[in-house]
Amino acid sequence: MYPTISDLLNDLIGIYIPLPIQTFGFFMGLSFLGAYWATSSELQRKEKNGLLKPILKTITLHKRVSTQDYIIQLLFGALIGYKLLDIVLNYSELLNDTQGFILSGRGNFLGAILGAGVSYYFLKQEDNKAKAHTPEQKQILVPPHQLMGNILLIAAVAGLLGAKIFHNLENLDEFAQDPIGSLLSFSGLTFYGGLIVAAFAVLRYTGKNGINWKHMIDAAAPALILAYGIGRIGCQMSGDGDWGIVNLAPKPEWMAVLPDWMWSFTYPHNVVSEGVPILGCEGRHCFELPQPVYPTPFYEVLMSLSIFGMLWAIRKRIQTPGLMFSIYLMFNGVERFLIEQIRVNTTYHIGTHFITQAEIISTVLFIIGAISTLYLSKQKQHAQMD
Repeated sequence: MYPTISDLLNDLIGIYIPLPIQTFGFFMGLSFLGAYWATSSELQRKEKNGLLKPILKTITLHKRVSTQDYIIQLLFGALIGYKLLDIVLNYSELLNDTQGFILSGRGNFLGAILGAGVSYYFLKQEDNKAKAHTPEQKQILVPPHQLMGNILLIAAVAGLLGAKIFHNLENLDEFAQDPIGSLLSFSGLTFYGGLIVAAFAVLRYTGKNGINWKHMIDAAAPALILAYGIGRIGCQMSGDGDWGIVNLAPKPEWMAVLPDWMWSFTYPHNVVSEGVPILGCEGRHCFELPQPVYPTPFYEVLMSLSIFGMLWAIRKRIQTPGLMFSIYLMFNGVERFLIEQIRVNTTYHIGTHFITQAEIISTVLFIIGAISTLYLSKQKQHAQMD
């Protein structure tokens, strides 16, 4: 396993470059970039086909910097400087515990003063330029794809918040033991929680900007499964705890030519330090599972990227708004329900059955996707007959 990008680079090129970048976080960042590319590409295609129209916005040219802007930017600059100078002066401590270092209250007050000073300088320059002109309002047409920066930011913040909330609801015993740590930790994220909260936040924003919600969710459908697949690469490579149940069965004959870890794996040097100590290992990540498990993140990578390929291939053939997203919901529901059968997760006792939160949500999503697919298909048939 590669808890940090430095570990990965060391294995690939034989040189250890001390970087404060977690492997899981790195691939999460790549997943957002992948989602940005796929969604933006689809929005631009829909714009060219006349399905989405530019948004009329009013902007103010040569606007003076307000007192509120000064306060906000100075505080932000001070915070950045406060942490940044401390990072520069204590880089080794940052490498030792990146997450704890960043989320702690420690910092350097000289850095805060410098950061605030730099922010003030640039704001003053901007204000002086605006002062030389008379403010004027202007109306411009903004293509929907140009809002992707804001959409991505909203999706990221809301998604991480939702993923954390749903995880804590699913693991109330862990949350009760350490509420603050559970809220601030970057580990323990529930995909469906992030999907649901991010969807509401993004649709609210795009709706206010006049973007048709059906075209928006259709454009995002391939991007969501692509981002999920890329994120699962990070889970697999870092060993973040999202693995399967114990698998002691012999590897099937049809997998004979494949590496053993694709069938069962102990996740040595996993980032969550779970399992038993590795003999002769020194450092922070010296644990591996006592028994091999199914490498479910790897399976999800294969399934997710396959679904993305299929959705991307058929996207131009689907003309009914909302149908692409309905198909995505069905594939997503099937994929997650199947993987839950061999994945470690918190279960709920309902009658004589044990079921996980993901199984419940994936089933609901599949049903919604199936019903909406049938409804939209019938609507299209009726429209063609008329």
